[in-house]
Amino acid sequence: MARPARRTPAGAMKAIVIERKLELAEIEVATPEPLPGHVRLRMAYGGICGSDLHYYQDGAIGAYVLREPLVPGHELSGTVDLDPAGELEPGTPVTIHPATFGTPEVGIEDRPHLWPDGAYLGSASTWPHTQGGMSEYLVVAKGMVRTLPESLPLRRAALAEPLAVGLHALEIAGGVPGKRVLVSGSGAIGLLTAAAALAAGAAEVVTTDVLPGPLRRARELGVHGTIQVGTDELPSMAYDVVFECTAVPAAISTALDAVRRGGIVVQVGIPPNEPRAVNLAPLIARELQLRGTLRFNNELDQAIRLLDQDARFEAVITHEYPAERSVEAFRTAADSDASGKVLLALWH
Repeated sequence: MARPARRTPAGAMKAIVIERKLELAEIEVATPEPLPGHVRLRMAYGGICGSDLHYYQDGAIGAYVLREPLVPGHELSGTVDLDPAGELEPGTPVTIHPATFGTPEVGIEDRPHLWPDGAYLGSASTWPHTQGGMSEYLVVAKGMVRTLPESLPLRRAALAEPLAVGLHALEIAGGVPGKRVLVSGSGAIGLLTAAAALAAGAAEVVTTDVLPGPLRRARELGVHGTIQVGTDELPSMAYDVVFECTAVPAAISTALDAVRRGGIVVQVGIPPNEPRAVNLAPLIARELQLRGTLRFNNELDQAIRLLDQDARFEAVITHEYPAERSVEAFRTAADSDASGKVLLALWH
């Protein structure tokens, strides 16, 4: 049974907007009307992602610079408010695949997330910017909507997008059943990647971090071991697969040292678009494979199933703030020792 829908107010809705570096505000904008093939959603939760933080703290992430106010948010859950076609009942719980795919390209026909000219919710990579979902309502193409099991709370469902990132990294690695896995960095993406590896049947999952808070959260998720960088020794050539989730050059070099001969390192963290020093000698000496991974392809449905089956994933969420306290929420999310995943309750 669908959850009750709230009546849509006429005219204006509330939205959180990054106006420029270190300037975050709650504003009123026009409530959007869905065109044919689109649906209007009433948003419930929005997770604060690393890219959202960069736009707020730096006014940019990599080469993507804010040129106009941006509504952040692509880790989302909510309910159907209006489907002009009448196919989705008001109140139906949903999450969103935040990508709009671009132009197909030879050789990557089955990987639309790599097609050029695509877009992503809450991103300054396009002009005009692609506005995100930290607002009362959001209109998206119906193909971006994923309905949720009634048994999956909307709060936990907001983890579907970042969990899909971890699941895609596992796919890029060729799977992890029976393998010894190291996850470098125990922020939200690292924690969800580690949890996904446990669920996928890895023989051993160990996580690292420079701070004790993230490692404590990793142990609560059930990893087999944790290593505090700078305090504990990280063994060399001990793991079959390493997922590097920090993008720190020293951590990338360490990841290459930690993997066994012939092993695989998957670079999950996104480094700045600039030259950085990384020791590649082990890559050659041990015939390693260093693989990149970008967001995810079709793993969102798998993420929804896992979240529905296992409530332990919700342990990644450490803070929830009402939308009216969004500045405080962003500041908390920037403190990686104190916080894992920080959610905003979006006026629901």
